Amino acid sequence: MPDAPAIDDITTALEAWAPPGSAQDYDNVGLQVGDASRSVTSAVLALDATPAVLAEAKAHDAELVVTHHPLLFRPLDGVTADGYVSNLALQFAEAGIGLYSIHTNLDAAPEGVSFALAERLGLTDVGFLDGFADTLYKLAVFVPEDAFDEVRRALADAGAGRIGDYEACAFASEGTGFFKPGAGADPHIGTAGGDVESAHERKLEVEVARWNLSSVMAALQEAHPYEEVAHDLYPVKQKNSRAGLGALGHLEAPMPLSAFLDRVATRLDAGSLRYAGDPDATVERVAVCGGAGSDFIGTARGAGADAYVTADVKYHEFFETLGRDGTPQMALVDPGHYETEALTEALLRDRLREAFPQVDWHRTDTTTSPMRTFVPAGDAGTVSS
Repeated sequence: MPDAPAIDDITTALEAWAPPGSAQDYDNVGLQVGDASRSVTSAVLALDATPAVLAEAKAHDAELVVTHHPLLFRPLDGVTADGYVSNLALQFAEAGIGLYSIHTNLDAAPEGVSFALAERLGLTDVGFLDGFADTLYKLAVFVPEDAFDEVRRALADAGAGRIGDYEACAFASEGTGFFKPGAGADPHIGTAGGDVESAHERKLEVEVARWNLSSVMAALQEAHPYEEVAHDLYPVKQKNSRAGLGALGHLEAPMPLSAFLDRVATRLDAGSLRYAGDPDATVERVAVCGGAGSDFIGTARGAGADAYVTADVKYHEFFETLGRDGTPQMALVDPGHYETEALTEALLRDRLREAFPQVDWHRTDTTTSPMRTFVPAGDAGTVSS
């Protein structure tokens, strides 16, 4: 059995899947409490950090808790026993238990939260609902023939050239480069202060995501033999095929909306649903977005979805599904924020068990949502959790 990994080993593996740079600007992801060098033999996975989750971590002698939602979402004035967030952060620190959060970067990752939601609802042929725009760059660098393969491999290893399901994608064209070394230069070819030199070079072009840019540029400087590396870097105005939000797929067979609503409620263990749509309408093409995804109602409609499943939909946003005559053009289904994201716990457990089998991974037994649904039953009422 391999040695116990450090927290840093675990977070590095998670961030290779869901780079922190792909998180939304408002988010706060990463290690929130703890020592990244501490070894981990046991860990708890939960949607939220709560006192009950911390108690579970202590019961399992866990060194780490991984959550989807960050506890420290906004800056604290101090870490004291005053206030829910501050007090809980203090308890984690005092217990010596690390707390790591992987939030909107996991929403944006391939096979991330929305993909897991799509799978739970039985969708096939699943892809991103909306790819990220303005996150891609094209790097073009001029490399001497004898160093080309080394530079190309270094850039690929650093994350360049990832397009869809393909890696190490690159394009090369041949040409001749000219330069005159200055008196203080240390040229790869020629001598300082010498004559104009020429070299047979290849122009290497690769696509780079914004969050891989620093590591790729560092790899370029390390692998390239020239003292001054001639390169161009410019934004690419197309959507990223390896990062986005939401997911879009198809049911294995069309069904009426009424039956689809029953499927959503059952498979997500939702005590109730809010929805807009004709119960008799046929549903086959379905869009989903775990958590608060009402910003993509128009995107789902534009993608031809018969139904869109997400959460935290406001009253007036349900009107966005209606046509000019007031009839629903797409069903909009809101099972609840927790209900669309609780499966993140199993998603993380399965991924981390495969990567680190020597760690005991425990999915929380706690329903971390503070929200409950009241369902009237005659004169008395029942409370559903």
